[in-house]
Amino acid sequence: MSLVRKLLTHRYLAFAFRLYLGGLFIYASVYKIQYPAEFAEVIAGYQVVPFWLVNTMAVFMPWIELVTGLLLVAGVRSKSAILAIGVMLIMFTLALGYVIIAEIPIGCGCFTSLEDEVSWKTVVRDLTWLAMAVHVFFFDNVFHLENRYSWKVEEL
Repeated sequence: MSLVRKLLTHRYLAFAFRLYLGGLFIYASVYKIQYPAEFAEVIAGYQVVPFWLVNTMAVFMPWIELVTGLLLVAGVRSKSAILAIGVMLIMFTLALGYVIIAEIPIGCGCFTSLEDEVSWKTVVRDLTWLAMAVHVFFFDNVFHLENRYSWKVEEL
């Protein structure tokens, strides 16, 4: 096995990616939870969500980001959490692509409402995070809290 392959499939790299993505989603959720009205304006600005769904998404999506981020950092239900994060990243990337193609001048809204306008750089960033999520899904197998404290059926 080549050195590059060993490095790319190393379990501690997946662990580092898991912590990074978990922390990233926790950080991204904090501002949105504190200011759901501003986040609703950002969602509405993308023009991809029906108007009647904007407020619901603005309230629930940051909490989903927070919970999935916490689960990743803690190593509890990591596969489910990283799958949810991967789906969110795909949705975000598609929305960003639509905004760029439709030439809608809007900030990303990923972390705060005062961000630079959406660009291809933002899409590449999200695709990089998606690649990290795929890596975590397939190679993460260390420091899982649920593995440390779960009981076996025989012990019960």
